[in-house]
Amino acid sequence: MSQMTNQRDTEPWHGLPPEVADAIEPELPAATRAILEAIADEVPEYARPLEGAFGRGVRVGVDEALRQFLALIRDPRSGREPGREVYVGLGRGELRQGRTLDSLQAAYRVGARVAWRQLAAAGRRAGLDAETISLLGEAIFAYINELSADSVEGYTRAQAELEGERQPRRQQLIALLLREPPADEADLRAAAEAAGWRPPRSVAALACAEADLGRIAPRLPADSLAATFGAAGCALIPDPAGPGRLRELQATTAGMSAALGHEVAPAGLLRSWSLARTALRAVEAGALERMTPGDGGPGPRSGLVLAEHWLPQLLLFDNPATIELIAARRLEPLEGLTPKARERMRETALAFVQQRGNAPEMARAMHVHPQTARYRLARLRELFGEQLDDPEARLELELALRASA
Repeated sequence: MSQMTNQRDTEPWHGLPPEVADAIEPELPAATRAILEAIADEVPEYARPLEGAFGRGVRVGVDEALRQFLALIRDPRSGREPGREVYVGLGRGELRQGRTLDSLQAAYRVGARVAWRQLAAAGRRAGLDAETISLLGEAIFAYINELSADSVEGYTRAQAELEGERQPRRQQLIALLLREPPADEADLRAAAEAAGWRPPRSVAALACAEADLGRIAPRLPADSLAATFGAAGCALIPDPAGPGRLRELQATTAGMSAALGHEVAPAGLLRSWSLARTALRAVEAGALERMTPGDGGPGPRSGLVLAEHWLPQLLLFDNPATIELIAARRLEPLEGLTPKARERMRETALAFVQQRGNAPEMARAMHVHPQTARYRLARLRELFGEQLDDPEARLELELALRASA
C-alpha cells in the first residue's frame, strides 16, 4: 500500500482512472498544434519554421510526449523506459547545436502549460469531476518534469563524451603553444578550433602538481585550457588580470600549491609557463618560505603564488651554480671570521647594499643602535675594501647574500 502511495506522489498518473485517456485522446491533435505554435511564439531559439531535422525533432518530441502520457494513464505499470531516449536525444541535440538547456527547458514549460489548458478543457467536456481534472494537471506537470530530467541526462552525457574527445586535442594544443621553436600559426589555429578553444588577447600560464590538476581544472574559469604538460599540471588562463579573476584563481587553488606566470599574448606563453614552473618548483622546495615577495604579493603559503612578485628570489633559485660562483668570490672576505662574527657581518653587508650605506637606515634595518651600525660599517669596509664602492660588485654581493639567507 505504501509503495502505491509513493508512486501516486511521484507519478500522479497512477491515480488517474483509465477512462481519462478516452476523454482526452480526441484532443491530442489539437493539443499538439497548440503546443507547437506556443513554443514557436514564446521560445526565441525555436521561433523559426519547424522544417528539416530541427522541425522533425520538435514535432516528434511533442507527439511522443502526448502519446506516452496517454499510454501511462491507460497502463501506469508500462513505465517510461521505452520512450525515454527521445528526450535524452533532445538534450544531446541541444549541445550539438551549441545551445544551453535553457531554451529546451523553456519549451517544456510552455508545453506543460498548453497541454494542461487543452486537456483540462477536454476533460470538462467529457464530464470528469474536479478532483480528477486537478489530478490530471498534477500528472501533466510531473510527467513534463521527467521529460526535462531525461533531456538533462542526455545533455550531460553528450558533454562528457565531448570532453573526452576534446581532452587529447587540448593536450596537443598546449604542447603546440608551449613549443620551442614556436609552432606555425596555421597549425595553432587548426589545433585551437579542434580543441574548442578561442585564443584570447592575453593569457597567463598556471602550474600545479600533476596530481592536483583533476581538482583544479573543473573549477577554473570556463574559458581556460588545462592538461598535463612536462610532468606537471598546466592551465592557460585568459585575461588573468580581469575583474575578480585573481580572487577566483586563489579560491580555486586554496590548499594546493600553484603558481601563476605573467600575462602575455598567446605567442609568449612559453615564457609565462617557464616562470610559473620555476615558481612552483621553488615553492615545492621550500625556497620561498623565509623570503619576502618583492611586490608585496601573497606569500607561498596562500595556495597561489604570483610569480611576478618573486622575480629576484626565482632568479636566485633557478641559477644555483652561478650564484655559488658569485658567493664564493664575493663572500670570501668573511671566511676567516668566527661563525657568530660571520653571521653578524653578513647581516651588516646586506643592510649596507639595501640601504645604500646609510648608517641610520642600516641601524633601523638591523634593530641596533646607530653607533653600533657605524662600528659594523667601519669593520665591513676593512673586510671588503673597494668592492663596496663598485656598483657591479655590490650587485653580486647582494645576490650572494640573498641566496645565502
